[in-house]
Amino acid sequence: MSNPIAAPHNWNFFRLGGLDQVALTTTEDLLALDRLDQKLWVALSCPVKGLELDEKTLALIDSDGDGHIRVPELIAAVNWAASRLKNPATLLQGAESLPLDAIDDTTTDGKTILACAKQILASLGKSGAGSIFVSATADTSKLFTASPLNGDGVIPPDATTDPDAQALIRDIIACLGGTADRTGSIGVTAKQVETFYTELAAHVAWLEKSAAKDIAVLGADTGTACNALGAVRAKVDDYFTRGRLAAYDSRALLALNRQESEYLAIAAKDLKITAEEIAGFPLARIEANRPLPLLAGVNPAWSAALATLHSAVVTRVYGADKTSLTEAEWLDLNAKFAPYETWLTGKAGSVVEKLGLERARTLLGGQGRAVLTSLLAQDEALAPEFNAISAVDRLVRYHRDLSALLHNFVNFSDFYAGGDKLGIFQAGTLYLDNRSCKLCIRVDDPSTHAILATTSKAYITYLECKRAGAQSMKLAACFTQGDSDYLFVGRNGVFYDRQGQDWDATITKIVDNPISLRQAFWSPYKKLIRMIEEQVAKRAAAADAEANLKMVAAADGQPAAAPAAPRRIDVGTVAALGVAVGAIGGALATLATGLARLEPWQLPLVLVVLMLAISLPAVIIAAIKLNQRTIGPLLEANGWAINGRVHINIPFGTALTARATLPAGSRRTLTDPYADKSAANRRRTWFFIVVVILAAVVTAKLLHTWPFATSAAAPAPAPVEKPAAVAPAALPKK
Repeated sequence: MSNPIAAPHNWNFFRLGGLDQVALTTTEDLLALDRLDQKLWVALSCPVKGLELDEKTLALIDSDGDGHIRVPELIAAVNWAASRLKNPATLLQGAESLPLDAIDDTTTDGKTILACAKQILASLGKSGAGSIFVSATADTSKLFTASPLNGDGVIPPDATTDPDAQALIRDIIACLGGTADRTGSIGVTAKQVETFYTELAAHVAWLEKSAAKDIAVLGADTGTACNALGAVRAKVDDYFTRGRLAAYDSRALLALNRQESEYLAIAAKDLKITAEEIAGFPLARIEANRPLPLLAGVNPAWSAALATLHSAVVTRVYGADKTSLTEAEWLDLNAKFAPYETWLTGKAGSVVEKLGLERARTLLGGQGRAVLTSLLAQDEALAPEFNAISAVDRLVRYHRDLSALLHNFVNFSDFYAGGDKLGIFQAGTLYLDNRSCKLCIRVDDPSTHAILATTSKAYITYLECKRAGAQSMKLAACFTQGDSDYLFVGRNGVFYDRQGQDWDATITKIVDNPISLRQAFWSPYKKLIRMIEEQVAKRAAAADAEANLKMVAAADGQPAAAPAAPRRIDVGTVAALGVAVGAIGGALATLATGLARLEPWQLPLVLVVLMLAISLPAVIIAAIKLNQRTIGPLLEANGWAINGRVHINIPFGTALTARATLPAGSRRTLTDPYADKSAANRRRTWFFIVVVILAAVVTAKLLHTWPFATSAAAPAPAPVEKPAAVAPAALPKK
């Protein structure tokens, strides 16, 4: 979030890919990131996994461990590293090594980190080195394994040589679960030790309380007796309730003992002693105030449970001769065991119950707790030293990796840089169909990814990549130049990851969108040719099927089917055909007449205009879609939160997908010994015919002998002058 109190910072922005992006070039730029409006960040969140950046570095930045890096976490990482360097701007260089003289030794943390870095280099036999690499601190567990006490607050069993203390630590892990330390070993923390002994004391106190005679009425067998009693309690209560109801009104006996029809229903089935239908019946035949038999005449589904009740409870209380119970005796048994059941509900320390009473008493009375407390104190005393090692590792990683993350989060300058520079989300380069595609992104599930990625308006191929000895990988590769004529599911290519390893890549899914204006221009003609080819193929297939049917009929000795009588064409159809032919002929004549009036140099222009009329709509639509292409949905389908509209316009798309071209200075021989000479001759013949026709047309036009020209109109006859009117002669007077 921006800080309204801090002094304003003058930012520099650059235009790249049609997007205004902030420039990060100075220390002031880095330290002012918390004042940069988040609306001006290109990304607001990115995942920790699936990027071409060290996941351990990303995990260190992801302070809350939720698998995503957000703006506050990135700002915190930049501020942490900047406060420990003399010149924070070196973070923007992304250098592999951290010079020791770059560490700010004027602060307490800086001094500690510098001293620890020198100690690490000395332990590796590089005392005179002036810089430290990530490789020296990458596997910090090797630095920590020299001592099981490494200041992380976790005590594994091998932190002591005392066998009793080791056994105690294992008991705590078995009861409460362990905690992984910096080396990956499982141990216990001070909080777990405290919890363990608290639970242990509570459990022992609870167990000792059960020794009272009014609770454990049968001693150690009381628990078994209670279990036997609880297993049948609901059914026995049901039995005596039914008996009281029968004593109240004898008319209820038939209903209380179930209807005969119910027995008939279950008798028609394959009966089992444990069948649910039988288990739902009463324990024994219901009669008024009848005692409950325990061994004979009982419901077969409950006979085993009642026998256990007799042996575990009734025999111990009333003797083995007691084979039935009255309701009063049943209530008395429940009352005898009620204190024990009440004690069970207050059970404490169940997490340590598996240790048993004797082991629990031994641990409570031993010195194990004091030994662990001493070990934890020793470990805590080492915390500053080992925390410094972790701080060195963090600073070296931030010095190397923060530049790449900033240039793929605050801005996307790495993505737009071109050349060999790739964004951290670009997995490598795909070679397929005489093209190389740089916009390749790792995906987990192509079907799920494609739901959102479709809105990017890009042509996307989903591929499965395999390599011997490695787990298969799924990619989304965008083709941004060329055409899609030979891109189809099942086609194979080769993918090179960022480490230069090659993978076999196979197209598994395609999201179709325009690729280029060139493809859009020729698409109407290609569609026409495909339509003609499909119609020809259909007619050929139909003719072939008809011929096969005739051959099968002849082979079976069946008479050949009589040819269908020719259909008569009515007069109306003939008239309609005549009108259509006349219209077409008239249109052609009009076209020929129009062409005849044109000058020879105008004829090619007519052809160009005609082609534009056919292709221009497709080109316009494609141009609109191509300029709407954006990488946002592609990344958001992987868990990113893209803030800016990161477009892939036509020039940038041309840079992302390169077509095969001959190197500069190459020589090419056009003589092909395997060329189809007959096809070449046909092409030359047609070309010659077209040239001759064009030459004839031009010559005829120039000589004014164009065959389709209309005849010259006859000169109009001269107008005939009427004789002047003659005045009538004056009549002689009579």
